[in-house]
Amino acid sequence: MPKSQFTSAYASFVKVLTAARKDAGVTQVELAERLGKPQPFISSIEKGIRRVDLIEFYAIARALKLDPEALFGAVVRKLPKNVEI
Repeated sequence: MPKSQFTSAYASFVKVLTAARKDAGVTQVELAERLGKPQPFISSIEKGIRRVDLIEFYAIARALKLDPEALFGAVVRKLPKNVEI
């Protein structure tokens, strides 16, 4: 069984986060600065190397000036019907 960060569901999650950042007109460097993290932190997330927990997701949404609930809704809409964990 594959590690969950490499499943199609996790890939969908990462795509939504990455698209949200780009749609907000924010670079990886800017997002990292807003979060008080180095740029490779964001790169690792967007490459699917580093998993994002719930609190990090919330912080990322807020740093992008997005409603976390709305962003999570966008994630849910992109998930496949069958999600492996």
